[in-house]
Amino acid sequence: MTGVQFGWSMPVGNGNIERNAYLKANRRGLEIIAHSFDSAWMSDHVQFGASDTLEGWTALTYLAAQRPELKFGHLVLCQLFRNPALLAKMAATLQYMSQGRFIFGIGAGWHEEECNAYNIDFPTPGERVESLEETLQITRALWTQDNVSFQGKYHSAANAYCHPRPDPLPPILIAGFKPRMLNLIARYADWWEVGEGDIDTVKRHIANCEQACREIGRNPASLRKVMRAKCICAPNESIVHELATGKIQNSSHAFVGTPKQIIAQIRPFIDLGIDYFILSCEGFPNLITLQTLVNDVLPQLSH
Repeated sequence: MTGVQFGWSMPVGNGNIERNAYLKANRRGLEIIAHSFDSAWMSDHVQFGASDTLEGWTALTYLAAQRPELKFGHLVLCQLFRNPALLAKMAATLQYMSQGRFIFGIGAGWHEEECNAYNIDFPTPGERVESLEETLQITRALWTQDNVSFQGKYHSAANAYCHPRPDPLPPILIAGFKPRMLNLIARYADWWEVGEGDIDTVKRHIANCEQACREIGRNPASLRKVMRAKCICAPNESIVHELATGKIQNSSHAFVGTPKQIIAQIRPFIDLGIDYFILSCEGFPNLITLQTLVNDVLPQLSH
C-alpha cells in the first residue's frame, strides 16, 4: 500500500474575486502541489444561489491537461446530471487522454436547488441510491465489456461500446455513510470517502462500513479510506487565527493550526486506516495553507 497521500480540493467558484486573480491563484496552487500532493479535485455543482459556480467536468478536464504531474477527480460527480452510458464514455476518454490520471468520484446527488433550477429530476433519496447503482452497473459494464445492453428501472443501454476502454480502470470513489449507501459502497467502490466529522464519528462510520463489507464477503482492507476536510495551516498561530476568523464554523470538520498542530490532528485519523486526505484550503486566493502543508506537514506524514 502506498503511504499517506494528499489531494487539493480546488475552489469551484471564484469567491467574488476578479477572474484573472482566480485563475492565477488556481494555477499557482497547482504549481505548489505538483510534486508533493497526489491529486487535485473539484466538486460537481451548477448553482448555489447567485454565487459564481463553475461546471465541474469542464473545469477539471481543462486543468488536468495543464498538470500532468497530478491525478484529478471529482468530489463527487452528481449522477443526476448526465446519462450514465455517456458519463462512462466521458470518463474513459479522460482516462485515455490523461494517460491514466482520472479518479471516478460519483455520488447520488443531494442539492435540490440546482436540480429545480436546471430542470433536472430530483427523486427521493431511495430512488437516487437505486439510480446510482444502475449508473455504476452500466459504467463497469461499458469499461470492461463489448456490446453492452442494460435495462433497469431508471437507465438503459442497448448494444453499447466504449472504445478505447479505460486503461487502467479509473478507481471508483463513492461518498456516503448511511446504511443503503454503505451497502452500495461495499459492492462497487474502490475508494470510500468516509464523511466529515470528529474522530468518534469517523470511527463509527468506518465500523459500519467494515460491517457492510463483511456482510457481502469483501475484505474491508481492500477499500481505500479517503477523508475530505477543510484546512487552515500557517507557520505561526497569529496567522492561523487571522486566516480562520469567519472561515471555519465547525472545527470538528477541519484541521486548523500550525504544522505541528495539524500533524497531531491528522495522525489519529491515519491510525484509523485513512491514508488519503483531500483538503480544501480556506482563505483562497491566499495560498499560505498549501505552501505550509507542502513545506512542513506532508514530509512528516507521507511516509
